Amino acid sequence: MEPFNVAYDKVLAPERMTLGLMTPFGAWPDRLPDIEENQRLATLADQLGFAALWARDVPLMIPQGSENTASALDDPFLWLAGMAFATQHIAIGAAAIVSPLRHPLHVAKAAMSLDRLSNGRFILGLGSGDRPEEFVAFGEDLEARREAFRERWHLLRAALSPSFEERKAVIEYANGYDLMPAPQKRIPMIVVGSARQSVQWIAQYSEAWATYHRPEARQEGRVNLWKRALEERSKENRKPFIQSTQLELLEEPDAPAEPLELGLRGGRHAVIDYLDRMRDLGIAHTIINLTIDKRPANEVIQEIGEDILPGL
Repeated sequence: MEPFNVAYDKVLAPERMTLGLMTPFGAWPDRLPDIEENQRLATLADQLGFAALWARDVPLMIPQGSENTASALDDPFLWLAGMAFATQHIAIGAAAIVSPLRHPLHVAKAAMSLDRLSNGRFILGLGSGDRPEEFVAFGEDLEARREAFRERWHLLRAALSPSFEERKAVIEYANGYDLMPAPQKRIPMIVVGSARQSVQWIAQYSEAWATYHRPEARQEGRVNLWKRALEERSKENRKPFIQSTQLELLEEPDAPAEPLELGLRGGRHAVIDYLDRMRDLGIAHTIINLTIDKRPANEVIQEIGEDILPGL
């Protein structure tokens, strides 16, 4: 298999746990995030040694969650291009593009372009979508998303490969035409959520599996399930398990940990203890989704980068 781009080495290959940040920072239901401020924060994260910046794909502003709010987000490919231009080393990743709602040739072209613009720092995360209203609006069949995800995955795998033999599949799909010159190195692809696939399928075809925060005993069960699936279906047992975690980092370093929806609240010592336990469970990369309505984002990112990240 052809070698992967530099993003793979930054996020998916290291022996130690790495940390990423979900962007944008300071996104509110009633307004779009400030672009210049987010670029400054992206630059700070890059300088502090975070492994990745991530962005979600939210096609429509549909209320969700316990607070029944709707996210106002820019297109993830364009947003991540802005993050790439504001940084030099940190990987940038989509977590995740809603594959059944986007034409695979458009996704492939955007992924290859973003990988080129970022000098090989891009990771393509894909999901199957979970909002029925979006499928209605886009004219797609909600019940067919499992099969659509699989078909588009294999087509994208061919498109994002530097191998001419593999790329024949996408050229045939496009009636004999290529999208653009092949990437110099393979662009990593990961499954985010279940995508309506079995864990065995994900282990066989994906470079990693990304899922959400769960209570520790339940998450340990998911990690062990992933390890067994890798033993059964993958030649590469080092494929990492990735977790996203909502975090409210309190100013008092010794504040105890308290549960949040899909995450936790606490001082940095409690957060360090939590991340140590997650690392011991087998979690290789944690995507931190910051709650920053009580502390400035730059202050929180600085503290994580200086006081938490080095210990990992």
